[in-house]
Amino acid sequence: MDYVIEMRHIRKEFPGIVANDNITLQLKKGEIHALLGENGAGKSTLMNVLFGLYQPEKGEIFVKGKKVNITDPNIANQLGIGMVHQHFMLIDKFTVAENIILGKEPTTYGKINIKEAANEVERISKQYGLAVNPYEKVERISVGMQQRVEILKTLYRGADILIFDEPTAVLTPQEIKELMQIMKKLVAEGKSIILITHKLKEIMEVCHRCTVIRRGKGIGTVDVASSSPHELAAMMVGREVNFTVEKEQAKPTHPVLSIKNLVVKDSRGVPALKQLELEVKAGEIVGIAGVEGNGQTELIEAITGLATKESGEIKLNDKEISTFTPRQVTRTGVGHIPQDRHKHGLVLNFTIGENMVLQTYDQPPFSKSGVLNYRAIYEKARKLIDDYDVRTPSEYTLARALSGGNQQKAIIAREVDRSPDLLIAAQPTRGLDVGAIEAIHRRLIKERDSGKAVLLISLELDEVLHVSDRIAVIYEGQIVAIVDAKDTNENELGLLMAGGSTEKVGDNK
Repeated sequence: MDYVIEMRHIRKEFPGIVANDNITLQLKKGEIHALLGENGAGKSTLMNVLFGLYQPEKGEIFVKGKKVNITDPNIANQLGIGMVHQHFMLIDKFTVAENIILGKEPTTYGKINIKEAANEVERISKQYGLAVNPYEKVERISVGMQQRVEILKTLYRGADILIFDEPTAVLTPQEIKELMQIMKKLVAEGKSIILITHKLKEIMEVCHRCTVIRRGKGIGTVDVASSSPHELAAMMVGREVNFTVEKEQAKPTHPVLSIKNLVVKDSRGVPALKQLELEVKAGEIVGIAGVEGNGQTELIEAITGLATKESGEIKLNDKEISTFTPRQVTRTGVGHIPQDRHKHGLVLNFTIGENMVLQTYDQPPFSKSGVLNYRAIYEKARKLIDDYDVRTPSEYTLARALSGGNQQKAIIAREVDRSPDLLIAAQPTRGLDVGAIEAIHRRLIKERDSGKAVLLISLELDEVLHVSDRIAVIYEGQIVAIVDAKDTNENELGLLMAGGSTEKVGDNK
């Protein structure tokens, strides 16, 4: 059998950790091959070896049957290998075309020919159904569009083997559908794709075969058509995974969060929240369902003190908090798992231990008279790392060195451990594998059962339906309906999220 890529017995070590331990991966021409594993299993590391960003300690790589030595990404590009990274490598101030040609600019008499470049970009984007405007600045386009630019970058360089690293982690459901179509079109045109993911639904939908790795070791390769999500999940985490969220009936008591007539403007000065009303009680999980961009971000920022309101009130346990600073909001009893973990959740150049006490470092036992007690800080961090299964070489490792999923677990550990009266969980399982998602859902329900109020904001409709007790649908900055999670379904929610209405919901309000 001829493979376009064959990685044999790859071993990659970092100080104190074997990231890839004797892994073999074989990619056929014209297939979408999933690389599945838990957060920190070594998937991205293996692909970084293939792309020339890391050199393996042992093992061999063959491209189209020839043994190769990929010492840097330029060699990977020459061999027809392109990589679409999880965190995009784009320059905001440049246009789409400028980003795509960067490092491979067409020149006429020594001058960059931007028109020729834009025409080529347009030609490729038409061929693969990747509609982009070559003259638009990257800072002005959506996340889904930015990803298309990343894909075009690889195609512009002539790649016929594409590596996608967690490509759907930051996309809306609609953008995910579009990406799946693009991937199918790419393989129909003769490309071959390796898809790093832990979303089983996506694997079942578009992949031909799947290689599973667990804690750095290869577990096996299976044909997707003859497999099932349960089988893949068990291979990935090494045990049976429960896909349903088990919980008792909620017993809500008094209101913890009460929002009335809230008006907040977005960054362009346009009202993003219009007279919004919402209540979350102790002992319940209220999920917010909505298409991205309907005011979810502004709602979270208003509650947490990151945005100022125009009018209206936000009360926590009957205390007005809308004029508080983020620190005061935290101290009053709000925990916040932010939707952008890099921007608002972590200081990437701090150790994971330091990140664990970002909310409490100025209180005993972590500091006294303004002097930090590092022994207490790292003791606490060790306990949280164990309790929340954060996979890290040590508590002294820099936050940026952890996989995305383990960074997320660290934030959740920090926020949930303080057991705040109101826990705001924004996209809490974004980028997490099924085993970790199961654990996070259990934590949220445990907080609810201990009498805390939980506000869940997620673009995953499954998650909103299964974890929430009540669901508030947000549309154009207003809560347009509140339904009981047990009495609704995806179709009804989808209709409400698009601004429609259903008879059944009217009875439920």
